[in-house]
Amino acid sequence: MGTILVTGAKGQLGSDLVAALCQHYGAASVLESGRAALHRAYHCDAVPQRDYRFYEVLDVMDRQRLQDLIEKYQIDAIYHLAGVLSAKGEQQPDRCWNVNVNGLYNVLETARIYHLKLFFPSSIAVFGPHTPKLDTPQITIEDPSTMYGITKVTGELLCHYYAHRYGVDVRSLRLPGIISYSIPPGGGTTDFAVEIFYAALKDRHYTCFVRPETRLPMMYMPDAVRAVLELMQADEAAIKIRSSYNITAVSFSAAELVSEIQRYLPDFVCDYAPDFRQAIADSWVSEVDDSKARADWGWRPEYDLPAIVEDMLKQLSRRLDIPLKNRNR
Repeated sequence: MGTILVTGAKGQLGSDLVAALCQHYGAASVLESGRAALHRAYHCDAVPQRDYRFYEVLDVMDRQRLQDLIEKYQIDAIYHLAGVLSAKGEQQPDRCWNVNVNGLYNVLETARIYHLKLFFPSSIAVFGPHTPKLDTPQITIEDPSTMYGITKVTGELLCHYYAHRYGVDVRSLRLPGIISYSIPPGGGTTDFAVEIFYAALKDRHYTCFVRPETRLPMMYMPDAVRAVLELMQADEAAIKIRSSYNITAVSFSAAELVSEIQRYLPDFVCDYAPDFRQAIADSWVSEVDDSKARADWGWRPEYDLPAIVEDMLKQLSRRLDIPLKNRNR
């Protein structure tokens, strides 16, 4: 493995993935990028006070800048994480399309020209109201009702096209909701599953923006990062799907998440005030069939709901310096 470029490196997935890539390939082999400039050394979990020289300003809409960086750093793999998420995408649909589709097109064209390996994160947002809600198969109806979902379907089709038309080694996962303690959530419909932990520890109260019975596929960040690494490290012949693999770990409702948190914080109270994100969540599936990922490259999740809640509360309580005084287990 030569040098890796990570676009959108300061987002939710990028922050943890960069640390894992640094650990696997060495800090000097991982170039982070994003739209905002950095002017001083900054923290990377894998390398304390990671030097700003491993970061470059990059707007993925600027193909020339992208290709200049590919040549300057002799990049041979791109983890393309830059994008606008679901809730923000509904508020800024033009920007969502431009960044998520035109930005991906620039990256795919660059991967074609320079013969690069590419990771693209898709999402359960590709599914829609006519998709089977339970055991959602790998090949099924994709009729999303959000601009974010539309961009992800388009992205999957572009990836499939570039793989089969030009031989680009592009690999993708349809990620579920990601739960992480590293950085605050950034505008997704599944953000309630992260926000709730901060609120439970700080205030013992949370107002959830989806109904208590809303059930969605979820995954803990360590599983998500491991899935990306395992997918990208798999033998090329094992990758049978070039659009995007279904992948999941656990499905739970908002109420089930609350109940599990209350086992540690019995005085935690959650009420519900569904907003526009409820309609988005309702259009998504509840449980995903990821048997193709398991069969093709050996995917297996490690964290179930109790394990996620236990580790999230432990990690966040340390970061926020809030002891778990009311632990009930």
